[in-house]
Parts: sequence; structure tokens; C-alpha cells
Amino acid sequence: MFDKMNLSENQPKDVVAGEVEKVKCLIIGSGPAGYTAAIYAARANLSPVMYEGLQPGGQLTTTTEVENFPGYPEGITGPVMMEDLKKQAERFGTDIRWGMATETDLSKRPFKVTIDSKKVVEAETLILATGATAKYLGLDDEQKYAGGGVSACATCDGFFYRGKDVAVVGGGDTAAEEALYLSGLCNKVYLIVRRDELRASKVMQDRVFKTKNIEVLWKHQTKGLFGDGVVEGAELFKNKGETNEELVKIKIDGFFLAIGHKPNSDIVKDFIDTDEVGYIKTVPGTSKTNVPGVFACGDVQDSHYRQAVTAAGTGCMAAIDAERFLGENA
Repeated sequence: MFDKMNLSENQPKDVVAGEVEKVKCLIIGSGPAGYTAAIYAARANLSPVMYEGLQPGGQLTTTTEVENFPGYPEGITGPVMMEDLKKQAERFGTDIRWGMATETDLSKRPFKVTIDSKKVVEAETLILATGATAKYLGLDDEQKYAGGGVSACATCDGFFYRGKDVAVVGGGDTAAEEALYLSGLCNKVYLIVRRDELRASKVMQDRVFKTKNIEVLWKHQTKGLFGDGVVEGAELFKNKGETNEELVKIKIDGFFLAIGHKPNSDIVKDFIDTDEVGYIKTVPGTSKTNVPGVFACGDVQDSHYRQAVTAAGTGCMAAIDAERFLGENA
């Protein structure tokens, strides 16, 4: 068995080929769900081992200010909050390691999880907290203005744009919901739609069309963003590829992506039931998956709320479910 990693080094240890480690509770992924699961599992003496994945701390590490998580009356940055949660999990004895799960065999217990294509961990219970990745357009400016006007979550960041002009990219229900939410906070909301129609449901379309401060920009595609350090506007192609193509500019302070998320569930798709998008299905009111002993929490199983506080809540559920499962299947 490996010794615990020196966490201050934040580097993977050398792996001995063929070595297998046995644990009671393995947590894949970090973020609010994973860290909360770790806190509860550690306090229940499950000796949890966590592998943080490619993005330790999850999506919140890309968020500048978090003002809607209970317990932080003055707000806090996403990276600092995730570091606080990590320290709390470590305080109770969670073994947090740098590494990524690259293969799983959930056909029987103990479950086998391969880390970094080298080390195999056998787990009596497995908690999946791998999250979901927001889809982006692939523009360099999305990275350039990350934390400076570009966001993939209106509920998370809309508050910072009160009374300002913003744009939402997308034409489905998510984009309509984001635009409607922002319309209650912002002066003007542009809905940038690539086609000449919305894919959103009829009821959502009606709500968008009836909202006076939402302007739908039909057949527009984003060329880029501009601004001095923060987003100040966007350049858009109108009627791209057609004879009447033109370049237009809009003045905005916020640019919201609402073109979907990809749940990070590929690693377990051969064993765990998911919906058509890839979100893991759980038994309503629990974190239980179709495989007894495997639990899912956070954004990998939540296509609706996608908030830090709800992710943390499901992380708590997963740890309690794992504890009870071990008690019943000792």
C-alpha cells in the first residue's frame, strides 16, 4: 500500500506497476460535492481516499466571487472556498491525492478504479463527484476574459451585473432560462441565437418574447469579445456565410454561455445508468446509482440546479448512503 502523499508537494508519487490498494470509501473528483462527501465520510470513520482529478476544486476554482454560499456574509472567491473545504476534509483524516481515474471495473465489489493508467485501487464503496464541464464556443477570448465578464452560470454570477447590459449565447431551454433570470437583474439582455428559431420549449419561448428587456439576435454568431481587462462588448457575425453577412458590435458587460454542459461520466458509462446527455441517474431522494455501493453527487448527476450548495448537499447524502451501505453489507 502506498504511503500518504505529501500534499504540500501536490505531485503524484511514483507508482509500482501492478500494485493494488484496498480502501473502504473512494471518492473520485473534488469540488463542493466531493469535499463535502469526504468530510462526512471521514467523520464516519470510513477513512476516505480522494483523487482530485484534472481540476482540483472543480468549476468553482474558475469563479472569482461567490456570494450565495451560506456562511460567507462578505462573499469569498471560489478558489479560497475550495481550499477551505479541502482543509476541512483533511482535518478529519481524508487522504486527498493528486491523480485522475482513467478506468473502472464496477462489475463486482470491491470496485476496481485505475488511477493515471497505472495504479489500481479496490474500493468497498465508490462516490462519484466528477462534475460536469460547461461547453464553450472555443474562442480565445473566452479564456482571456474568464473571471472578467465571461460566465457559464447566470444564477452564480448574474448578481454582479445588476443594472448592466449582458448577452446570453444559446437557443435552448437553458439559454431561455438564463436570459429570463438575468432579465430580472440587468438593464438589457441580448439572446444570441445562431439559427432563425429557438430550440427552447414553447412556454419558454413565450416568456422570452414577452420580456421587454430581452432582445433576441437571430442568426448571429460570436466572433470575439473586446474590452480593457474586462468584457466591454462583443463582435458578432450576422447571417454568417450568406451574401448579406455583416459584422455587428454590441456593448455588454457580461457574456454568458448557455449551450449546455457535459457531465464527466464517461469513465463509468459501461456500468452506471445515465440519461441521454450523460448525467448519472440516481434513485430519487438518494445518491444511489443502479450499482449497489456506487453513489453519485454534484453536477455529474444534477442537470437542473448546478449550484455549489446543492452539490454540497448531495455530497453529504452520498457519504451517509455509503456509510449505511457498509453497515448493511459488512
